Amino acid sequence: MAESDSRKKGSNLIDVGRITAVFGIQGWVKIHSFTEPQANLFDYGPWWLKTARGVKTVEIDASRPHGKGFVAHIKGVDDRDLAAQYTGITIAVERQQLPELEGDDYYWHQLQGLRVISHWDGKTLDLGRVARLMETGANDVLVVRGDAESIDQNERLVPYVPEHYVRTVDLAAERIEVEWDPDF
Repeated sequence: MAESDSRKKGSNLIDVGRITAVFGIQGWVKIHSFTEPQANLFDYGPWWLKTARGVKTVEIDASRPHGKGFVAHIKGVDDRDLAAQYTGITIAVERQQLPELEGDDYYWHQLQGLRVISHWDGKTLDLGRVARLMETGANDVLVVRGDAESIDQNERLVPYVPEHYVRTVDLAAERIEVEWDPDF
């Protein structure tokens, strides 16, 4: 499934993790992965770090699990003070590095920006666009933000539960059809 041209105009980079803190004195950093499973983060390279001064590529030359996350060593970063400069930076990879998904599975970045249309009580209602997604443990949730084309400017949280609340996802039409009460 290809994304439409209007959605391709954005960055080619997909956020996959974050450097959260330094670890030890030899330049290691703590990593929080956004991938599922979390260890998949280390299957991608190079990493693109989104710094305040722009995007910078780095290579990871060692990594290992640590607690609920991971620690990694950035090639050429061999002391704690230099590693500290990377704290709080988002890790991204090029979109084409992600494997194709099968069936009705989608990456979160594919759903962001899609228009959400609800079929409720015999009416077709435009709820807005997917601003982001969040993980709740039970299921993912679409954060839908109203805009100038929607029924109002409200933000709604729609559980991403296919065949229950989410009827269809059409990437080509940039649209998600849901069955959701607009009063929620």
